[in-house]
Amino acid sequence: MYKIKRFIKKLFTPVTIMMIPHDSKRTINIKLPSIGVFASALLWLVGSVYVVSIAIDTVEYYSMKSKVNFYTREFVELKSTISTLKKAEAEFKRLLSFGSKDKILENVDNKAGLHDAGSLDMDILKDQIKNTIEKVTVIKDFLRDQKDVYMATPKGWPVMGRITSDFGDRQNPRTGIFEFHSALDIAVSPGTPIKATADGIVSFSGWSAGNGNLVVIEHGFGYSTFYAHNSSNAVNVGQRVKRGSVIAHSGSTGNSTGPHVHYEVWHHGKPVNPIAFVKNIKEKS
Repeated sequence: MYKIKRFIKKLFTPVTIMMIPHDSKRTINIKLPSIGVFASALLWLVGSVYVVSIAIDTVEYYSMKSKVNFYTREFVELKSTISTLKKAEAEFKRLLSFGSKDKILENVDNKAGLHDAGSLDMDILKDQIKNTIEKVTVIKDFLRDQKDVYMATPKGWPVMGRITSDFGDRQNPRTGIFEFHSALDIAVSPGTPIKATADGIVSFSGWSAGNGNLVVIEHGFGYSTFYAHNSSNAVNVGQRVKRGSVIAHSGSTGNSTGPHVHYEVWHHGKPVNPIAFVKNIKEKS
């Protein structure tokens, strides 16, 4: 009993805490019972552990949230890809049900993602080129600084060869359907160097569905030229080229019936007859 009383007495024995401010000679003395100091230390320890645990939980929460968002995006993309593949599978099954090659070609549905050998798929290309021009500063700078109309206007042949298909309405060699052809098709031997027809800067160089290997050049003053079905491209996006520079080599990639250069000239977003530029005839408005 005596020991208990002695222990309790020690718990309540006052402890003096002395604080000495730097800007004053007077000291501040605080008297607290021993149990009060012990309780304060215990509360501080418990509080610190609690704060640390909350911080850890918060970090884990945001880490988990980030992972959930990532896997959600991956799932959405995967779902979209599966949906596209299912549509393509259904379209191929529909085409194969016709039995013969001629009937399959007659019934190809271009909206399903199968492209003919007629004109470039500009719906896709316009978005690709627009995004490239917006992102690649050097292209924007070139188009802003281009002041020479003569050097920006297409002139001459991209390759010397035989024109196998003119600009305008024609019968598609793959489907047999009459349709508008927005280019000149120039037959040449595979691997023939293809040359830029005006000074400019490359806004697209790569594979483009039915167009095969494609190079697109922006010349300024609203002019753009397109060179499709190449066996290989020799330039990169953002690269400046001069009239006569080799930009690609001819081939028969994409939806092509034989080695040739599919050459298009666009002015202010619309296709114009390349023959006027190939033969240096004044463009009609």
